[in-house]
Amino acid sequence: MQPLTVVVIGGGAAGFFGAIACAKANPHTRVTLLEASRQPLAKVRISGGGRCNVTHACFDPAGLVQNYPRGGRALRGAFSRFQASNTVAWFAAHGVKLKTEADGRMFPITDRSETIVDCLMNAAAASGVEVRTGAAVVSVSRQARFEISLKSGGLQSDRLLLATGSSQIGYQIAKSFGHQIEPPVPSLFTFNILDRQLRELAGISANSVQLRLSVDSKTKLEQTGPLLITHWGLSGPAVLKLSAWGARVLHDCNYQATLLINWLPQLNSEDLRQKLLAVKAECSKKAIALHRGVDLPHRLWQYLVARAGIGTEDRWAGLSNKTLNQLLQELTQGKYLIQGKGAFKEEFVTCGGVSLKEVNFKTMESRCCPGLYFAGEILDIDGVTGGFNFQSAWTTAWIAGQAMASSS
Repeated sequence: MQPLTVVVIGGGAAGFFGAIACAKANPHTRVTLLEASRQPLAKVRISGGGRCNVTHACFDPAGLVQNYPRGGRALRGAFSRFQASNTVAWFAAHGVKLKTEADGRMFPITDRSETIVDCLMNAAAASGVEVRTGAAVVSVSRQARFEISLKSGGLQSDRLLLATGSSQIGYQIAKSFGHQIEPPVPSLFTFNILDRQLRELAGISANSVQLRLSVDSKTKLEQTGPLLITHWGLSGPAVLKLSAWGARVLHDCNYQATLLINWLPQLNSEDLRQKLLAVKAECSKKAIALHRGVDLPHRLWQYLVARAGIGTEDRWAGLSNKTLNQLLQELTQGKYLIQGKGAFKEEFVTCGGVSLKEVNFKTMESRCCPGLYFAGEILDIDGVTGGFNFQSAWTTAWIAGQAMASSS
């Protein structure tokens, strides 16, 4: 009897994890992984600033799915089978210990992405996976078996896993077997704000701000978290999360939108008013720009004071109710115009991909073509920043690997 043959297209995180899972689940399966470039796992090498944010310390499937703007519902059952705790255990069993940082992100204790790359390469070799680099796939057809055509030569397989990320070849193959592709657009990006005075504050951060995105009368999105001012505008966890949830609407409006910022969300407007009035009473002879009375970086306070029309020499004693209201407006509902997007270099994520309704999430098998499987970013799944995109890759790849290894 001929051994079962499995081909994995794509040498990224999902491709390697799926190939290893398949080979381990059925040692009699012949697994071949095809990677178009000469160096596999390229995204793993550069993710997380070269440290590789492997997963997130969220060990409740119901909580975990809340971090996926697209795909959370489909992943709910999948995470009950393989979630973040399983990822931690898998890497520990393969000699890699992970650590948890204050914000929940998990990294190898070495702080080196090469640790993860080496682990996956070694596990693939140990489980008998044949890794072929420089093996660019041109097309795939199916007769009795899958016929995979390469730029030079070709091969056949009984089962095929597409783990090609957001590359066009993966989408083309999926479409050729009847799959619908949700149009891919960027997710996880920074906001360009054309405000020279704001950009001069590059490097200043605020620990907790509330962001509200207003694209039109129907679309209102909100996130709270740390914010970083940059040379081109705004970044930080709150911005990145908002960009993920607003990926489609921001793309549709060509990244032109109004952003409302509450710099002090921990205070309601009346408490903030009373706080500022107390500062006015105590520091009446002092310059407003120099005595802030609220928990904000000094230069940021000066910027916001100037936006409210308050001069550098203006004293608290002369602050009128009208100007106080303008200052409150800047502090709690400051209006900024988003005019474009910037790249987030630690994670490269696309929203869109193979429509989830055409995939059986118990096996990751195509509902359109038996024997065809999907894992990772080729699917219309994307998470916010913090290790969630890698987690969906590990989960979908592990499930696909188990299913492909089955002799049935």
